Amino acid sequence: MEIDPKHHTPEENYKLITGLIVPRPIAWITTLCDDGTINLAPFSAFNLMTHEPPMLMVSIGTREGQRKDTYSNILSRKEFVVNIASYEFMETVHASSAALPHGKSETELLQLETVPCTIIKTPRLKNVVAAMECRLRDRIQYDDADSAIFVGDILKYHVRDDLVRNAKIDTRELDPLARIGGPNYAGLGRFKTMPAAEVLMEKLTEKQTETGS
Repeated sequence: MEIDPKHHTPEENYKLITGLIVPRPIAWITTLCDDGTINLAPFSAFNLMTHEPPMLMVSIGTREGQRKDTYSNILSRKEFVVNIASYEFMETVHASSAALPHGKSETELLQLETVPCTIIKTPRLKNVVAAMECRLRDRIQYDDADSAIFVGDILKYHVRDDLVRNAKIDTRELDPLARIGGPNYAGLGRFKTMPAAEVLMEKLTEKQTETGS
């Protein structure tokens, strides 16, 4: 089947692309409104950009043609926190995506405790497994797109002590929540540790040669 996105509505394309690009990590973002209200919202168009310097990106769209609070708050304050939610927070993460009147705080309604960050003024969630303090580096906006890409410099990591082993994150213990198509979420599935790519390449090419001979 071939599908031409030009012949589909934005909603139809949304369903296709979010069903194909899976699973997606979730940036559970806290920002500060101009009146000091803490805003919290999840975004699954989120990923790393580079490790030197450490940078991440998140795409934030509009709702009914209006900028979401997260979008406006990041532009205004030039900072935000990416909180990493574990699987146990699935219901809370999904609930925090609800459209609320401006000035209503998701952290208050959901009774999520926050704590101050080290460098930026925006607080982070207290009970998540990890969080990253970020300062806005750039916003990329295209005239024909309803979303903008926000690029943030990671200024500080906050990671639960038991997650760091040999300077690496124990992904099983992190147990991150992921988004898939529709109002569906997923946890970690099967794990398999691979050898060096060069070793595996040699092994597979030898196998192909044996099979073809």
